[in-house]
Amino acid sequence: QVQLVESGGGLVQAGGSLRLSCAASGRTFSTYAMGWFRQAPGKEREFVAAIGWSTGSTYYADSVKGRFTISRDNAKNTVYLQMNSLKPEDTAVYYCAARRGASSRGPYDYNYWGQGTQVTVSS
Repeated sequence: QVQLVESGGGLVQAGGSLRLSCAASGRTFSTYAMGWFRQAPGKEREFVAAIGWSTGSTYYADSVKGRFTISRDNAKNTVYLQMNSLKPEDTAVYYCAARRGASSRGPYDYNYWGQGTQVTVSS
């Protein structure tokens, strides 16, 4: 069982930056692939970024590539999402998720989810 708690969301102007954190419980965090997803009002939950458990390979949605960076610190049981050059269309609730095995872009492949943190980007 893994419990995830996100933090770091907030209100920022377009062009600004935020860093989201996701703290995980459990001693086997390093064996879980981690993903970040987001959901805007009236829209489906969409993939943002993922990082593998073994090699730390990273994957990004085209919409955030070059602006967002996912990373993990297994010693701290934490995964991060550094978001730069934020745009109003990045406004959403951001969720972190965990799954055993390889990374995935599909939200239904993840077993554990945090409660979400709101990110609002003003124009």
